[in-house]
Amino acid sequence: MSALYPEIEPYDHGLLDTGDGNLIYWETCGNPIGRPALVLHGGPGSGCSTDARRQFDPAAYRIVLFDQRNCGRSLPSAADPATNLSLNTTWHLVADIERLRLLLGIDSWLLFGNSWGSTLALAYAETHPQRVAAIVLSGVTTTRRQEIDWLCRGMAPLFPEEWHRFRQGIPSSMQGLDADMARDYHRLLNDPDQQTCLKAARDWHDWEAASILLADPDGLPRRWADPVYVLTRARIITHYFTNGAWLEDSQLLKNADRLAGIPGILLQGRFDIEAPLVTAWELARAWPKSELRILPHASHSTGNPDMSAAIIAATDHFRDFSQK
Repeated sequence: MSALYPEIEPYDHGLLDTGDGNLIYWETCGNPIGRPALVLHGGPGSGCSTDARRQFDPAAYRIVLFDQRNCGRSLPSAADPATNLSLNTTWHLVADIERLRLLLGIDSWLLFGNSWGSTLALAYAETHPQRVAAIVLSGVTTTRRQEIDWLCRGMAPLFPEEWHRFRQGIPSSMQGLDADMARDYHRLLNDPDQQTCLKAARDWHDWEAASILLADPDGLPRRWADPVYVLTRARIITHYFTNGAWLEDSQLLKNADRLAGIPGILLQGRFDIEAPLVTAWELARAWPKSELRILPHASHSTGNPDMSAAIIAATDHFRDFSQK
């Protein structure tokens, strides 16, 4: 199948109270008695999209989506400068997933994660392997230090003009010899002046856009035109990057043996500049029951036709696999 499944609306939704001042928006779509599948969005801070509902057969799957802390429809929003992000870490999100599983009465589920969502899927699965039936990952990341450095600085030789503008976004008084862009932009995104924050959010996304547009000339998400969205997303991303996602370096690769009993499909575009193929390749070598599928014409975006088709083929595989 090369097209997304038809558009659907949630049959249930709500706000999960985490008990620490956060309310997590969640929704369920598809078949209420189908195989549970959890969608983990990227960013971090991107929030769910309606297309994510359409990557699963709605007759077979009970599709669960949620907006991770402080983004999308979850509250409070990172766009509000008063929102304290100290309670937004990888491990808070892992705990939120468990709370949601218990709320919905699910024993185990298939995980689908793209980009940052693949990091979160791995963190959850390595913590709660008995709750994971299968995993599909695309645009594979583990958010180790070299991956963060690649996104924030390593790509510079490929995009010298865009890198120059990205660097120019940092006031000369803040620029250091180390060019720690995540740190410097994190400071700007938490500046008391709202216009400074908004400009930093736009500059951050302009830098990301360079790699996206190279592979997908029409591929910028529509949501990037929304200043509230880009501020939310940039503030959360830089919060995670400056803290190494609260993971020991290469932690998820080192602990991949915990995935030993879980089948997985890794989908990686050959033209994925944001998440180079090496991470998916190393993960596949460390995870015995995984299969790496390299897509010769795909990039990082799930909107890429080849990647979209591959995601649906993977979820269909586990739909059929579960019936054997």
